[in-house]
Amino acid sequence: MTGDKESPTCPFDYSEALDFDPVLANLMRRDAPARIRLPYGEADAWLVTGFDAVKHVTTDQRLSRAAIIGHDYPRLTAEPIVSPESINVMDPPHSSRVRQLASQAFTQQRVDGMRHRIVRLADLLLDEMEEKGPPADLVKYLSTTLPQHTVLDLLGVEREDWPRMQEAVLRLLVVDAHNKDAAAKAKADLTAYFAELVEQRRHSPGDDLISLMAEARDGEDHLDDNELAVMALTLALSGQDTATCEISNIVYLLLTHPELEDHLRRRPETLTDVLHEMLRYIPFRKGVGIPRMALEDVELDGAQIRAGDFVHVSYLAANRDPERYPKPDVIDVDRPNRPHMTFGWGGHRCIAVPLAMAELEVAVGRLMQRFPGLKLAVPPDEVRWDQQTIRRFPLELPVTW
Repeated sequence: MTGDKESPTCPFDYSEALDFDPVLANLMRRDAPARIRLPYGEADAWLVTGFDAVKHVTTDQRLSRAAIIGHDYPRLTAEPIVSPESINVMDPPHSSRVRQLASQAFTQQRVDGMRHRIVRLADLLLDEMEEKGPPADLVKYLSTTLPQHTVLDLLGVEREDWPRMQEAVLRLLVVDAHNKDAAAKAKADLTAYFAELVEQRRHSPGDDLISLMAEARDGEDHLDDNELAVMALTLALSGQDTATCEISNIVYLLLTHPELEDHLRRRPETLTDVLHEMLRYIPFRKGVGIPRMALEDVELDGAQIRAGDFVHVSYLAANRDPERYPKPDVIDVDRPNRPHMTFGWGGHRCIAVPLAMAELEVAVGRLMQRFPGLKLAVPPDEVRWDQQTIRRFPLELPVTW
């Protein structure tokens, strides 16, 4: 699809706390998918926002992620975040095979066995925060550190390499055009690092996630070295992304909505359900992620999508679809539990959801147990929010108790 002057330019750079992007909100009100122009890429894209329509796109094999490789596809970052070999740009049946094997390391039973390690890491960080005393920056002590430490610890990355991994991941998420070369180098460094780590685990397996994925079998089938390295890189990226943002965002919501915190203190057994409702509500990213390309002409909600067109979905918008979630802009702790799209949908739903939820449950649960008087140390309008990356999260979250 070539450029079109009628396609509105959508920077999707809105960063006002956890308010919903008004540009995206306006696009959601259209009767059919809109054509938009993103900051980078050679072409416009269709934007799909309704829950059922997004579900359709993510499960329609005529709309391919693999087909975008080799194209300067529409996106928010100067350097594409995803690698050509990533599971995030595979199509079935290849992606189904890799997901089935890799997901054996993330069964609920496996994650339950990892929970004590997450609790130990969280308590060490909260010990340090308590020892320093208030006020303390929760982003520094918990939100950023716990997901990084957890995923790198579980992947078996040596502790002295953690700062290098953290810096490389951050470089990949920056939207500035001047960051393109640095992001490309960071991606290459991470790819080489995990290729070497996989080779080490083949010769000397342990109890880490790479070793578990290497042991996964479906009959005689198993993941090869390249697939293992790509999965490890994907986990390192996503494991330091979603959970990092969401711990900060969830705590910010709790501390600025006293009724939510009061509810959880009165009914701690509802923690998981309340977390899911907050995950549905929070716009933790900006705009869109990885597009798909139409392999043939497709009609979708009144839009005539042609072969070769790019199609973006917005999970953020789908999570606010009023036809699925009545009063979608309200955090309703009693809302009936209906699956949301914060972790994706269909063949590209995050395989590590049990691990991500365990991190959130441990982080928020332990924080509330240990600091019953927790509150913001500054007025909410003084909290500074990230404006440099595709994520939505507070740069600092000063708290006291």
